[in-house]
Amino acid sequence: MAPVAEPSDLPALIQGGMGVGVSGWRLARAVARTGQLGVVSGVALDVQLARRLWLGDPDGHLRRALAHFPDTEAAERILRRYYVPGGVAADRRRFRPVPRPSLRPNRTRTDLTVAGNFAEVWLAKEGHGGLVGVNYLEKIQLATPAAVYGAMLAGVDYVLMGAGIPTEIPALLDALAARSPVELTVDVAGTDERHTVAFDPSAFPEVGPLPRPRFLAIVSSDVLAMYLNRSSVTRPDGFVVEAPSAGGHSAPPRGRMRLDASGEPVYGPRDRVDLAKVAVLGLPFWTAGGYASPRGMAAAGAAGAAGIQVGSAFALCRESGLDPRLRRRLLQRVAEGTLAVRNDPLASPAGFPFKVAEVPGTLSEDDVYEGRPRLCDLGYLRTPYARPDGGVGYRCPAEPVDEYLAKGGAAEDTVGRQCLCNGLVAGVGLGRHRPGGYVEPPLLTLGQDLGFLPDLLGADGDYSASDVVRYLLPE
Repeated sequence: MAPVAEPSDLPALIQGGMGVGVSGWRLARAVARTGQLGVVSGVALDVQLARRLWLGDPDGHLRRALAHFPDTEAAERILRRYYVPGGVAADRRRFRPVPRPSLRPNRTRTDLTVAGNFAEVWLAKEGHGGLVGVNYLEKIQLATPAAVYGAMLAGVDYVLMGAGIPTEIPALLDALAARSPVELTVDVAGTDERHTVAFDPSAFPEVGPLPRPRFLAIVSSDVLAMYLNRSSVTRPDGFVVEAPSAGGHSAPPRGRMRLDASGEPVYGPRDRVDLAKVAVLGLPFWTAGGYASPRGMAAAGAAGAAGIQVGSAFALCRESGLDPRLRRRLLQRVAEGTLAVRNDPLASPAGFPFKVAEVPGTLSEDDVYEGRPRLCDLGYLRTPYARPDGGVGYRCPAEPVDEYLAKGGAAEDTVGRQCLCNGLVAGVGLGRHRPGGYVEPPLLTLGQDLGFLPDLLGADGDYSASDVVRYLLPE
């Protein structure tokens, strides 16, 4: 475990690690340069690396980062396979496939995962001495060890993880810092047999011991915080305590799921976090979800928090990784008062409620959703399951229904499921063009508290990451 941080060492503001590529290196670097914690999203960085190289890496940033990657042979293999000088034509974005996560070893996938995380963190840290973190989903267990190692090779300062119970991450960070082989337990439906995904740092060039980043567990209840704190093996270095209004995935309500008149989950008194119980654990914590204002910052401090985590305010700023056209459309709808963000209980294949911003032309619209062929070719949210022959298969409730049923899935689990993987990738301008002219539509996520925007929007209807920091931390 990393040394316990003194209060003066802790950032007052954590920029949330949002979506796929929304919290990219440009945004994280901009926040880190203000003295706060900039965070990159660690989800699907292998696909993003491959696709941006396929588009020609026009500014040369990724090739510059790969030139510093310790495994020069792996970097050369990636460039040979995916880099297209000048990029492919805009209407031919069919992209060379990237191997999907699985228990079976695949060197191409491992190279891309390690290098993609390295490049994103390296670029976020380039040219300044500020703090940079990386955010992962516990649900995406198959990619975690290689992804974390890549981020650590670039000197990542913090690792954050939510959407699950990350009991094994502190020990994983300890082992990777020593460059020791690791195994991470993988949940396999339909069996009690333990399955693991293995990763051996010695497969990459010797770099010596690595600095061990601090680990922040993203939790939605004081009960989970106390559970993780019970043992030195599972204890994180701090917590981000997230309320249901935060963007992306959120924990389902405790107890029986009830929906309101608009079909959204109803949260009650049992879902309110007792921050006093978190504070008494003695670890630093940050609050998230509805705290994006000076008043929210003050309330967090009064509850004993080290600060707050803010996502949506940064997701809509100029340095955001969102496709610029979609970002402008979101801001316009906010200005018009027409933007709604729905907490959809069905959209995510992971089974967690997921915030969907309702924007014309995106998967939030029924006709766009119905017009998309069901398929699963990225596979980050696939669930491993035990096959009758004793092997392990993979299924996703957003894949074709007949395929899902043939793998033992239940028909009711397929209703309303969205392909978050392709939708979120499309939201940052990397959607795939398929035969016949079909283009993957985007899916956008934001938090449900957007009250900060009138204070941030300038005369030009826009604002920067540094504007957000100044608004939340006025001098």
